[in-house]
Amino acid sequence: MTLETEPTAPDSPVEKQSLWQTVKSALLGTHLNYTEGPLGPAILALAIPMVLEMIMESIFAVVDVFYVGKLGSDAIATVGLTESLLTVIYTIAMGLSIGVTALVARRTGEKDTQRAAETAGQALLLGAAVSIIISIFGVTFAADLLALMGASPEVLSQGTSYAQIMLGGNISILLLFLSNAICRGSGDGAIAMRSLWLANSINIALAPCLIFGFGPFPKLGLPGAAVATTIGRGIGAAFTISYLFRGKSRIKLSLEFLKPSPVVLMRLLNISSSGMLQIFIGTASWIGMARVVSLFGSKATAGYTIGVRIILFALLPSFGMSNAAATMVGQALGAKNPARAESAVWMTGFYNMCFLGTTGLIFVLFPQALVANFSNDPEVVSVAVSCLRTVAFGFLFYAYGMVISMSFNGAGDTKTPTFLNLVSFWLIEIPMAYLLSVPMGMGPFGAFLAITISFSLFAVFSAIIFRQGRWKKQMV
Repeated sequence: MTLETEPTAPDSPVEKQSLWQTVKSALLGTHLNYTEGPLGPAILALAIPMVLEMIMESIFAVVDVFYVGKLGSDAIATVGLTESLLTVIYTIAMGLSIGVTALVARRTGEKDTQRAAETAGQALLLGAAVSIIISIFGVTFAADLLALMGASPEVLSQGTSYAQIMLGGNISILLLFLSNAICRGSGDGAIAMRSLWLANSINIALAPCLIFGFGPFPKLGLPGAAVATTIGRGIGAAFTISYLFRGKSRIKLSLEFLKPSPVVLMRLLNISSSGMLQIFIGTASWIGMARVVSLFGSKATAGYTIGVRIILFALLPSFGMSNAAATMVGQALGAKNPARAESAVWMTGFYNMCFLGTTGLIFVLFPQALVANFSNDPEVVSVAVSCLRTVAFGFLFYAYGMVISMSFNGAGDTKTPTFLNLVSFWLIEIPMAYLLSVPMGMGPFGAFLAITISFSLFAVFSAIIFRQGRWKKQMV
C-alpha cells in the first residue's frame, strides 16, 4: 500500500454506499464534496482517518517510554518532565490548528481555493516563526526548565541534552500539527492520517537503533530517543507539506502564499488565541484534579493517574469524530448551508454517543482487567477502578459535549467553548471535587463524581448554547 493515492473522482458528491465502501473511500483519501449528499457516509469518511490519526499521535509518547524505560528510572523521569514542558508547545500547536481548520474548512466550503491556500501558507509561516523563538529559548534554558520542574541532579546530568533536542526540534511538532490541520479542514483527512503512520513507523524503527546503537547507528542513549522522535515527526510534516505543494490536494500551495499577509495572520491569530486558551484550560483542569486527589496519598494519586490515562486514551477516537464534525460545520457554513451543519453535529454526536456508551459499559463491567495492565497494588487498583466506573457514567453526555464544542470551533467561534471549559472544569469541577472529597468525606470517589457531573453539565450547557444558533452567523 502506498502512502498516497490519486483521487479517483475529485470533489464528487458523497453518495449513499455500503459501510465497506465508506471505509475504503476514507482510507484511500478519495476527494469528496462534503457539502452535498448523504450526511452519514460523509461523516464516516471524514471521521475514520481522523480517529486513526489521533490514535497514531498518542503512540509517540508510548513508544518513547517503552524504549527509554530500559535505561532506568532517571531516563523515564526525564521523558516525563520534558513532556510536561512540551505541553506548552502542544497547546500552541493545537490552538493554532483549531484556527487553521476553521478557516480552511470555511474557505473550502465557499470553494475559494485561493484564500484557502493563502490561509494554509500563512499558518505554516506562523508556525515556523513561533518554533524558532521556542527553539532558541528551549535550547538555552533546557537545564533551568528541568530544574524548575524538580529534576534531580541525576536527571539533569543525562536529561538536559534530551530536553534540548525535543525543545529545539519543536518545529517538527508545530508543522506536523498545522499541516495536518490544513488537510483536515479541506477534507483530506486521509493524508493527515498517513503522515502520522509514516512518522510513527520511522520513530518505532529508529528509536531503538539510536538509543542502543544497533547496526551502523551510533549509541546515543537517551538523546537518541529525542532524535528519533524529531526525525519521525519532521518527515511526517515534510510528507504532508510536499503533498500540499504538489497540487494533488484540494489546497494547492505555492511559494507566493508564504509571503506574510498581516490581514490573514491577524484573522488566524484572533481565532487561534482563544483556541490555545481553550486547550490550556482543559489540559490544566486534569492537573488541578490531580492536586485534589493527591490529598489522599500517593496510592490515590497513582490510581487516579492510571484511570485518567485509560480514559484519555479511550477518548481519542471521540476527538477524531469531533474533528470530523468541526470540518463538516466549517464547510457547510462556507457553502451557506447551516441546516446541514446542524444536522451533521447531531448525527456525529449520536455516533460518538454509541461509541462512548459502549466504552463506558466496558469500563463499568471490566475495569479490573484494564487496570491490571498498569498495577497490581490492591489500593492503587481500587482507586483506578473507582475512577473508571464513576467517570464512565458521564460518557453519554460528554459524547455530545465533545462534538458540539469542536463544532463551535469549526464555525470559528472559539470563545464559546473556551468559556464553557472555564465554567465547567474550573468553576464547577475542581471546587466540587474538593467539596465532595474533603469536607463531605467522600475521598477520591468525590473527585471522580465531580468529573462525571462536570462532564454532564458541560454537555448540557453546550447543547443549550448550540441550539440558540449564534454560531451559524460567525464570520471568519
